Amino acid sequence: MNESVQEPLRVGVLGAARITELSLVGPARTTGHRLVAVAARDRSRAEAFAEEHDVERVVDSYADLLADPEVEVVYNPLANGLHGPWNLAALAAGKHVLTEKPSASNAEEAAEVREAAAKAGTVFMEAFHYLFHPVTRRLHELLASGELGELQRVETLVAIPAPDDADPRWSLTLAGGAVMDLGCYSLHAVRMLAPWAGGAPRLVSARGGERAGAPGVDEWLDSDLEFPGGATASARCHMAYGELEMSCRIVGSRGEAFAPNFVLPHRDDRVVVRTADGERTERLGTRSSYTYQLEALAAHIRRDAPLPLDADDALATMSLIDDAYRAAGFEPRPRTTLAD
Repeated sequence: MNESVQEPLRVGVLGAARITELSLVGPARTTGHRLVAVAARDRSRAEAFAEEHDVERVVDSYADLLADPEVEVVYNPLANGLHGPWNLAALAAGKHVLTEKPSASNAEEAAEVREAAAKAGTVFMEAFHYLFHPVTRRLHELLASGELGELQRVETLVAIPAPDDADPRWSLTLAGGAVMDLGCYSLHAVRMLAPWAGGAPRLVSARGGERAGAPGVDEWLDSDLEFPGGATASARCHMAYGELEMSCRIVGSRGEAFAPNFVLPHRDDRVVVRTADGERTERLGTRSSYTYQLEALAAHIRRDAPLPLDADDALATMSLIDDAYRAAGFEPRPRTTLAD
C-alpha cells in the first residue's frame, strides 16, 4: 500500500545521531512522512542535521521538542542510557514513541516505561525493524507452513568490528555493551519463534568477555536458551568481531533455513532453504527494513493496523537481557538520571 495516501506522521527527533539517516530520514522521505523538528545538546549540530536532512525546524532542547504541539511521534536514537529517561518523558508528554533498542537500561526501568505507556494511552514501539522485512517474515512462514518440520534449533549471531574506544557503546554509565547494542537482536529473534516452540524461551546459561579498559562492559556474550517444546537456541553477540555478521539459522525436523543478514537485509536479502528436496536460495528484496518499520508504525497509528511490538514486548526482551548479564557474571546496566 502507498502510505502517502494517509495523513503523514509528524515526527520529532531527539539528537542528531548518525543512525537516523538510515533508520528514519530515508524511510520518511520514501513514505512521505514529515520530520517536523529536531533538538540536540549542541544547537549547531541540530541546525546542520536539519539542513542536511530537510527537517522543518530546530528547537532549543529535548524538553522543547516534547512540548511542541505539532510533534506527535518522538524518535529516540540517543545513547542507550538515555533511552529510558527520554522515553518516559515523551510518554508523559502524551507522544507516540519510536525508540531505538533497547527501550531502557534494565528491566526495572523498562517496567516503568511499560506503565507510562499504559497511562499515556499512546503507541510505544521499540525499533526492531528486522521483524518487518520479508526476510524475517519468510523465516516465520517456513516454520508456519510445516516445510521445515518441528522447530529443533535456532542459532543467531550479531557481530561487528570494534567501534572506537571512545564510542558510547563501550560506556557502562551510558548502558553500553555488546548485548545492549547487538545481542538484543539475537535474543529478540529467538523470542519471536515462541509460536512455533510451545511458548517463550528461558535462559539456560550464558558466558561473556569483558572489554579491556571498560570494566563491567561486555565485549561479547553468548546465551543458551530452551523453549517449552524442547527446541534449543543460541543467541550470540560480539562487538569486536573480525567482520560484520548478523545471521540466523533455523533448524527443523525436515530441513533448515539460513538468513546471512537478518538484521540488515538491505545488504543481503537471501534466505537459503535446505530440505530433502534439495537446496534453494530465495531473494526477498533489498528495500530497507526501516522503511517497512515506519510504514507499520504509521498504519497502526492512522488505521489501527496490528503492530507486533509494544512496551510489553520491550520489557520481555529487557528481562532476558538482564538474565543473560547475570548468568554471564555481569551486572544489568545502571540507569541514567537526567539532570534537573
